[in-house]
Amino acid sequence: MAEELKLVEDVNVLTAKLAQARLSVEHRFVGQHAVVEQVLAAILSGGHALLVGQPGLGKTMLVDTLSTVLGLDSARVQFTPDLMPADILGSEVLDVLPDGTRAFRFIQGPVFTQLLMADEINRASPRTQSALLQAMQEAEVTIGGEHRPLGRPFHVLATQNPIEQEGTYPLPEAQLDRFLLQIDVDYPDRDTERAILLATTGVDQGAAHAVFDPGGLIAAQGLIRRMPVGDGVLNAILDLVRSARPGAPEAPGWISDALVWGPGPRAAQALTLVARARAALHGRFAPTLDDVQAMAAPVLRHRMALSFAARARGETVEGIIARLLGDRLQAAAA
Repeated sequence: MAEELKLVEDVNVLTAKLAQARLSVEHRFVGQHAVVEQVLAAILSGGHALLVGQPGLGKTMLVDTLSTVLGLDSARVQFTPDLMPADILGSEVLDVLPDGTRAFRFIQGPVFTQLLMADEINRASPRTQSALLQAMQEAEVTIGGEHRPLGRPFHVLATQNPIEQEGTYPLPEAQLDRFLLQIDVDYPDRDTERAILLATTGVDQGAAHAVFDPGGLIAAQGLIRRMPVGDGVLNAILDLVRSARPGAPEAPGWISDALVWGPGPRAAQALTLVARARAALHGRFAPTLDDVQAMAAPVLRHRMALSFAARARGETVEGIIARLLGDRLQAAAA
């Protein structure tokens, strides 16, 4: 009982800090409440996020603001076709010492940080993209046969332009799966865009302030994992993820015609974590079906591939997720 009371108290404190963090972020990144919530949920869950949106929607400013609010060291890499793995990871150089001997010295790349922004990640070659695989999964890199740990915590926020695909290299499924969420950044509505104009074209453009520090963020991530998940929510997550796999016993018959492949166990893990994080952001001590419904699309949309027939019919991944949600969550609620 004492442990449960301590958990409730800790979640209350975290919720208050998260409210401050959201307020500070949205002071600069105006109006995109869902985007801010999803990015914070990804980081609270200890994961990485892929931000997809047209240029000029503030993705870079969002990452810069988050580094300030969360108290994290940050670095930015502009991905281009000529970018090499060593430009991200670092390289060894040969030094001549004062006594005439020679020795290799490692020069760290920008990946040795706590919050890495990979801007337009799909413009680099697959070889360079794959340089981030080990970093994103294990928070370390292996260079010259030596394991080198990265910052703690370590998060990658990558951006991608959904329109200009000429000269790009689509991210392979293995790399997409490393991203906890794919967050779609859409155009703001008229009122939001008016607020953006007023907030960003005057003399005072607003400044974010630190709410967390690295130690506090790591503690928050540990607290998220301690939050309980009810059997009903857990079963709803399992039903939803497994129903999106062609050929699975739980999948409806139409899925095999609509999808080529579906989400794996990492998707269920991700949905469980971000549902907890969203619950904390809303001041709850355990996730509900509403949290599952709100985070399902960001978790699943990059872990599913439409069949040729589905694309020919004009179907979308989001439409299939919404259809599955309607079926599975109704059954869970019943």
